[in-house]
Amino acid sequence: MKPLPEPCNSEHQKKGSSAAAPGEMPSAEEAKAPPGNTELRTESPAQVNGFSVPQSSVTGAAASSPPSPAHSANPQLPREQWGGKYEFLLSCIGYCVGLGNVWRFPYLCYRNGGGVFLIPYFIMLFFTGMPLFLMELSLGQYGAAGPITVWKCCPLLKGIGIGMLCVSTLVCLYYNVIIAWTFYYLGSSFQSPLPWSCDAIANAKLCRNNTNGTLSPSEFFWNERVLGVSHSTGLSNPGPVRWQLALCLLAAWVIIFLCMLKGIRSSGKVVYVTATFPYLVLVVLIIRGATLEGSLQGVAFYLTPVWGRLANAQVWNDAASQIFYSLGIGVGGLLSMASYNKFDNNVIRDTLVITIGNCATSFFAGFAIFSILGHMAWRKGVPVEKVAISGPGLAFVAYPEALALLPGSVFWAILFFLMLFMLGVDTLFGNMEGITTAVLDEFPQLRSNMKYKTLFLGLLCFGFYLMGLLLVTNGGIYWFTLIDSFSTSFGLIIITLFMCLGISFFYGVNQFCQDIVDMICLCPPWCTKVLLYFKACWVFFTPFLLLFILTYIFIEMYRTPLKYGQYIYPLWGKALGVCMGAFCCLQILIWATVAVSKESGTLKDRFQKAIRPLNSWRVNNLNGSTQEQHVEPERIEGPYTVNLTEVDFTAMAWESSEA
Repeated sequence: MKPLPEPCNSEHQKKGSSAAAPGEMPSAEEAKAPPGNTELRTESPAQVNGFSVPQSSVTGAAASSPPSPAHSANPQLPREQWGGKYEFLLSCIGYCVGLGNVWRFPYLCYRNGGGVFLIPYFIMLFFTGMPLFLMELSLGQYGAAGPITVWKCCPLLKGIGIGMLCVSTLVCLYYNVIIAWTFYYLGSSFQSPLPWSCDAIANAKLCRNNTNGTLSPSEFFWNERVLGVSHSTGLSNPGPVRWQLALCLLAAWVIIFLCMLKGIRSSGKVVYVTATFPYLVLVVLIIRGATLEGSLQGVAFYLTPVWGRLANAQVWNDAASQIFYSLGIGVGGLLSMASYNKFDNNVIRDTLVITIGNCATSFFAGFAIFSILGHMAWRKGVPVEKVAISGPGLAFVAYPEALALLPGSVFWAILFFLMLFMLGVDTLFGNMEGITTAVLDEFPQLRSNMKYKTLFLGLLCFGFYLMGLLLVTNGGIYWFTLIDSFSTSFGLIIITLFMCLGISFFYGVNQFCQDIVDMICLCPPWCTKVLLYFKACWVFFTPFLLLFILTYIFIEMYRTPLKYGQYIYPLWGKALGVCMGAFCCLQILIWATVAVSKESGTLKDRFQKAIRPLNSWRVNNLNGSTQEQHVEPERIEGPYTVNLTEVDFTAMAWESSEA
């Protein structure tokens, strides 16, 4: 692939081309409209009301008369675009840098061999994370459409977009519950002393009887005051809704609704604060942690290499799962945010900046976490592994307890939970954007009417709130863990695997690479070389690694029981989780069957037609700057009729005589 000799016109994305763009279907294929396609090219005389009418007469009549209501019922509305490239970069960084960077990566790093974990982590980043990240960004930016509509490039794979929508729905359902917990802790942090510290009068008895069998004050606050989990026996007995958490959850959804009300115009401005504030807090926490006694022991525990762990398949699976969890691949958020980019945005550069920056943030956050946990272990006289736990327990048990031991604990607690709130909100923006963009693209009338769009977004947030009430009951943590464990498990891997294989072998990896070059316009030499590497990953390395991860997930899911604390999930609960994941990935098969059934001919013919891009796939993108630019010919959509009178034919004759 050679760099294009002429720069791209910024207006290319709003124009069409009647000439075949690079990689466009040959004219012979263009003449064959797919079965069920009502778009008819008017390059030959059009048949209108039984008359054979020249093309110029039809276009002239259309230009001189107001558009018919039937013809303008579904107009091509201009899509919003980011206010600047920094809004997009910050939105993606905020989407990727989330709670997983704070409570998941540091724990996985120490559990899987300390510094050695970085080896499989970066291997998975370069061979699965980056290629899939670039694929989503490029697909969304080139198609200028959401997770469902973008599959006009290959209608057979529309189920991938539906599956992404299902995964994103499950993630949004439980993710905002974390923000509700954060609100609860943030409000409690304004008390002095902190309600989970030993200085609080209510915890005096707990601290005096601090034996191995007694809960610490922070554990008691988390389990009793926040979750109320001791009042539930499991999934089948969730108990009543905890009204404090219900109010916090309502506040969280109201904030999400207000921030997304005007689309990327509002959320794009919010990220200037929400995406940068966590970095400021992490720097402050690292500086504070470095001055504490015992912090070096915590950092050493975090990074000490255990080389033998590299031979364990669990380490490689954890590295891959963290890459997927952190980068937000396969849930539609990246694809949707990229769809609002300018057509000539350099997606390769953005991919390198965002993915490397996200992973560096994870590594950086580990120092802030383990330096303070090291001080906590020193104060309590226990090994660091006794205070280092994964998941919500790290953010809502171990770290708050460590903050309570610091001078000025109220200030540090407020700062920490503000950081968690910003991290959670940014990630939820991306997930919600994936859902809203998909629906608005399928129903463009919602996009054109602010009243309807507001009503849709309000109903969506309220629906999520009602469903989320199950997760803020006494036994809500059991349902939370179930959804968290299976929503982004094997179903997400299968969706991304089919996306990778579909683009590489159905759409065509060469065509996809050419699309990327067309977008970047004057593609620098380094871009074309890097693109060769990504091409090799899409065809070989990434599918192979995804199959390895998928196999390991199924083996572990079969032989390992699902647990939360001492509670072991019943078989029906685990089966319900499997059904969640299966429902998401089965959308691929269901919609592929629908796409094939809509075509005609033999099964082979149906399949070949179903993988062919629709005529409207490239209608908004003028590809190939070396070619002549001209507007796409006027089309007549059936059933659309024009009632011509004698005056119309007289006018045509007059115009032709003048010519």
